[in-house]
Amino acid sequence: MDVTTLVNNVTRVLINPAILLIFGIALVVFIWGLVQFLWAANVGGKESNTGKQHMLWGVVGMFIMVASFGILTLIQNTVNSLH
Repeated sequence: MDVTTLVNNVTRVLINPAILLIFGIALVVFIWGLVQFLWAANVGGKESNTGKQHMLWGVVGMFIMVASFGILTLIQNTVNSLH
């Protein structure tokens, strides 16, 4: 097994599903924050800061997962071009 095959297999089997799982969790956190924010706006504004924080961290988490996916794709393409 050469390095290219190893990198491709690790990326395909371990890293990509983990990135998708964490991205999904970040999306759920964002949606939950949106629901909290809209509910607080309807009720009276008490919980709007909590909803804003959840939305912020959900977006940060999604950005990190997209960036890590891009970096890993760059590494994988670099390793593939070496062989």
